[in-house]
This record gives sequence, C-alpha cells and structure tokens, in this order.
Amino acid sequence: MVYGIHAVTSLLSHHGESVAQLFLQADRKDKKDKRFQEILDSAKRAGIPIVECSRAELDEKCAEVHQGVLALSRPSIQEKHEKDLDALLENLNHPPFLLVLDGVTDPHNLGACLRSAEAAGVDAVIVTKDKSAQLSPTVRKVACGAAEIVPFISVTNLVRTLQSLQQRGIWIFGAAGEAPQSVYQADLKGPLALVLGSEGKGLRRLTRENCDTLIAIPMAGEVNSLNVSVSTGICLFEAVRQRNA
Repeated sequence: MVYGIHAVTSLLSHHGESVAQLFLQADRKDKKDKRFQEILDSAKRAGIPIVECSRAELDEKCAEVHQGVLALSRPSIQEKHEKDLDALLENLNHPPFLLVLDGVTDPHNLGACLRSAEAAGVDAVIVTKDKSAQLSPTVRKVACGAAEIVPFISVTNLVRTLQSLQQRGIWIFGAAGEAPQSVYQADLKGPLALVLGSEGKGLRRLTRENCDTLIAIPMAGEVNSLNVSVSTGICLFEAVRQRNA
C-alpha cells in the first residue's frame, strides 16, 4: 500500500502500470483540491479502478497519515538486486554517483535519505538485505515520491558489492566522525559511492575497511553526531557542488 499525496502522485506518474487499485476519500472531491483532482484524473486516464471511501474506512486500511489517498501497488520496479547493478552502471553516460547505506534501520531515515538522493541526482541507492529498512509504505510516504524514481538496490553482501564497484573504478568514500579528512577537502568529482552507516553505530568494521577514503563532517558544537539523513544530505550536496563546478 502506497499512501500520501506526493507518494501516490509520483507512483502514478512514473509507474502507473503497477497500480492495481486506488482508494480515495469521497468527500475530498468536493473541496476543489487541485492535487487530489490530478490524482483522480491520472487514475481515470490509466484505467485504474477507483474506490471511494469514507475517512474512517481509509483509517482502517492505513494507520498512518494517508491524506485521503491510498494506492494498492504491485512490487515497485525500482526495487532491484545485485544482478541489476551491473546493467545500471553499464548504461550510464556519466561518472557514477551512488549512495550506499550500511544498516539504516529507521524507515523515516531511509525515506529522508531517498528524498535527498533523488534531489541530488544519485544514480542508485544501495542497502543491505539484512538489518536494513526496505521499501515499506512508510519509507515511500516519507520519501515524497523519490522511492518511485531512484533505483533501490538491495544486496546480500555489502563488502562484495563495494569491491565490485572498486573494480569498476568507482571510489568509495565512507563517512566516519573520526576521519582526518573533511568532506569539504575530499575530491568527490569522479566515479563515486558515498557510504553512510547506521543511526547508532555508524559504519561496520568490514565496511569501513573496504572504503578507499574516510571523510568527516566538521562539527563546531558540543553535539558530536548528526542524524544519518542529515549527514547524507550534507555529503551528497557537497558532491553535487563539486561535480557541478
């Protein structure tokens, strides 16, 4: 189930064929809500079955803030696996720009990271199959449509994936608070994979050891760490600044 105005709008726009059924809050049609009407029109054009429900009925289907719209979706074609990564990289016509998340378990953090990744123009987001959040309805809602755009690759062995990327000439930069080099000092312009760790422990030991370089975000205050989604945004957009320059 995909819910929320932004998430459902993006789903219909990019992967409308994956929507099996749409549930809409009946009384919202009369409020002249432009975004809501766009969803309704898109669904009608695509021939998607529409079920009008009361607010209470939608609340029964979804305990989260659904904004009056739910889409019953088949698995997203954005959900890919290791075998898809090679094909994706082969077809790029520019230096790869990847985000790797090592054990991010909070779906809200993952959704926020996906949203930043899409805004930064990342080619794919890579996560681990185990001990990591996956593309859940909550992740899609928080991502505000980005989950339907950015390829999401779930891998079994992250170290093996990092080594495979290195063999392709992609530099692996891991974010670690104790790193001697600042993210602003690093050269992030070439083929790049940025690796960020879990909310509590950061990068795992083997992941850290398989990075080419470790980078840190300079901290001026007494708090010595940032939320992983905030750190992701800072690192991604420093890379964007350098690559655009």
